[in-house]
Parts: sequence; structure tokens; C-alpha cells
Amino acid sequence: MTFHEIRFPLPISLGASGGPERRTEIVTLGSGREERNSPWAMSRRRYNAGLGLRKLDDIHDLIAFFEARHGRLHGFRWRDRADWKSGAPGVTVTPLDQAIGTGDGERTLFPLVKTYVSGEASYTREIAKPVAGTLRVALDGAEREEGSDFTLDAATGLVSFAAAPGAGVAVTAGFEFDVPVRFDTDFLDINLAAFEAGAVPDIPVIEIRV
Repeated sequence: MTFHEIRFPLPISLGASGGPERRTEIVTLGSGREERNSPWAMSRRRYNAGLGLRKLDDIHDLIAFFEARHGRLHGFRWRDRADWKSGAPGVTVTPLDQAIGTGDGERTLFPLVKTYVSGEASYTREIAKPVAGTLRVALDGAEREEGSDFTLDAATGLVSFAAAPGAGVAVTAGFEFDVPVRFDTDFLDINLAAFEAGAVPDIPVIEIRV
């Protein structure tokens, strides 16, 4: 299996549905109490890019994208319109958005992460597909320069510093990102009932680990 560093066309994904999925196992005891356990340490996102009535040119673009990925065989990038920045979708990216580590004077590689906080609980998500050209990084609040101070591997989400951040130095970052996904079907059911238009009501897409 390979991953293609290409994003699903944004105009076609307009109107898509979906979001994070968890798996929770629940056992109800004789007393009526519950025992709950999750075998998944990380959530997984599912989407449906099903199209309503569209021009045949749009359908043609979808077929081309699907065929080039060989159905479920190859992964690709997906823009989650509800969650595609280190902060909220309507807020400008800043280099202080997310804490991605603390320097120790030796470590030079830091993976990008996004932490979701609600009350006293939180969840930290690995970001493997950042968008090149959007990353901003700071050390102890002072922004650094990409290229001279650090580089980004946009295919893995790893930030590499030219010089290791000093011991205790806070490493923070802001960025845009995509979700690595694949099609969850090997068949496009295309409805061509309308004149010069068509519909593909069901195009399931599922997140993958890369």
C-alpha cells in the first residue's frame, strides 16, 4: 500500500459529512452498573463525500481521482472542514497554538500534535499530514525561521531543528493539516438519471495510519 500526497478535490468534497469515531466496549453488571473500556487509544475519522446532483464534469473529475487511487488501494489527503488547523477553523494560525515538546539540549526531531481540551480532560492527536508552507514554530515564545532554524517533513509531520532546543525550552507550533484517508469502497455507484448531470450518493472515506 502506498500513500499519494494529493488532496481530495475541495470543490467535490463540499457538503461532505463525517467526523471522529471511537470504539467503546460496555458491559452491564448485574447491579446495573457499567464497566466501560476502549480498545482504541486514538480516534478514527470517517467521512462520506457523496455528491448530490452535479455537472458531468464534476463526476468525471471524481472518477479520475478514484481510478488514480485504484479504489481502496492508495491513501490520499482529506481536508476536514470542521478541523483543519492547529486552532479553531476561524482563527489565524500562530506559532503558540500547540505545545509539541520540551527541549533537552540533544533532541532535534519533534512530531506535530494537536491537543483537544475540555474541562480537566484532554486528548492528544498525532498530525502526520501537515500542509507545507503553513507551519510556524516558536521556542519559548520566540518565533523561528523555517529553512534556517528548522525544516518540516510534510509527509510525516516531523519538525527537525538545525540545533537542538536547550533543556527546558518550550517548543510550540501552529499549522494547517490534512487527514490521511483512503476510499472505503471499490465501487462508485453513479446515477446519471438527470440530463447532463449525475449523482454519486455514497462515497465512504476512512482515516488510515501512516
